[in-house]
Amino acid sequence: MAGISPLGNDLPSVLERLRAERNAVQRIAAWAEYEGLNTNLGAPAADFELPANYTRKATRSMGRVALMAVRTAEMALEQAGLLNDPLLKSGQVGISYGSSSGTPDAIGDFGQMLMKKTTSGINANTYLKMMSHTAPVNMGVFFGVTGRVIPTSSACTSGSQGIGYAYEAIKFGRQVAMIAGGAEELSATQAAVFDTLFATSVRNDEPQLTPRPYDRQRDGLVIGEGACTLILEEREHALARGATVFAEIIGFGCNSDGTHVTQPNAETMRAAMQLSLQDAGLQAADIGYINAHGTATTHGDIAESHAVGQLFGQRTPMSSLKGYMGHTLGACGALEAWMSIGMMHANWYAPNMNLDEVDPACAELDYLRQGGRSMQCEFTMSNNFAFGGINTSLIFKHV
Repeated sequence: MAGISPLGNDLPSVLERLRAERNAVQRIAAWAEYEGLNTNLGAPAADFELPANYTRKATRSMGRVALMAVRTAEMALEQAGLLNDPLLKSGQVGISYGSSSGTPDAIGDFGQMLMKKTTSGINANTYLKMMSHTAPVNMGVFFGVTGRVIPTSSACTSGSQGIGYAYEAIKFGRQVAMIAGGAEELSATQAAVFDTLFATSVRNDEPQLTPRPYDRQRDGLVIGEGACTLILEEREHALARGATVFAEIIGFGCNSDGTHVTQPNAETMRAAMQLSLQDAGLQAADIGYINAHGTATTHGDIAESHAVGQLFGQRTPMSSLKGYMGHTLGACGALEAWMSIGMMHANWYAPNMNLDEVDPACAELDYLRQGGRSMQCEFTMSNNFAFGGINTSLIFKHV
């Protein structure tokens, strides 16, 4: 597993930041230039370096989103002992990976073409940077992967669907291993998507106090960026080659609301979690911790909390990590899976950031508060919900 995130680019750094209860949200000065954009808040990824093998030729088709995806995949493959392994080119390894979109600036270049009636800003790589499957395709070329490629461009569930579909590809014998996850780069255009819905935080002078998932005084989400890659492998194959196993994926549920493109539905959210439990052969009482989607939007927080309450009651501790790193969109499902597994091994789970008073409209749950909680959990659930009514739920088993 490997990640590039607003909280750091390795699990010790991330866990240290979570324990300090200090978020990575900041005011983006350049966003003040956009007329009509109310929020100036974002959570940029931590600085990262590219090794010498990232030559101009190797990266000419990559925007920032693809660069972060490829770099985290390289680090994860190295940790898994599979970097440069012949298995990658055998057809037995595939990629299941997503982002909400490609590089926004490249999309903008085509927009300029339509407005100015000239192709002067477009070159042979512009489309390769803007296409929604730019991350997995560039990853496949960089590592020579010849197995199946599953692009998961589904907004906020891109990363979790990437993991879930990778799990299913292995579970049903189609691939031996999969490179899975999600990525997203920070852009004012993505902030504008939610700003036009009045769903962004405008505490521009108080970045440390927002976002505030489930809190009565929340005023919306904050956009973040990053990438995370997990290497999934058939269990016996991994053990036979002596690979280090961090967790088992034992459950995946995915469905759609079928009602509204932006209004979340508590009933289908609950059903997605139930599907994950059924897939894992578990009962709700078996789950020791829930990593929530928790975007700090009114409709989202309320619907999600009641979905959890219907299935788990008040017995299962829950927290969202978006109060720390903002909403990383296509990356969040993968980053939150990575961090949930890290917390599972640390036997400590982070509290909800900035949760001072739970919104009375939210369900009564065991919301983790200041200081987090030390506990041992055999099973952890991670949930994500996206525009279009796409719901996902993953279950990880401690090993």
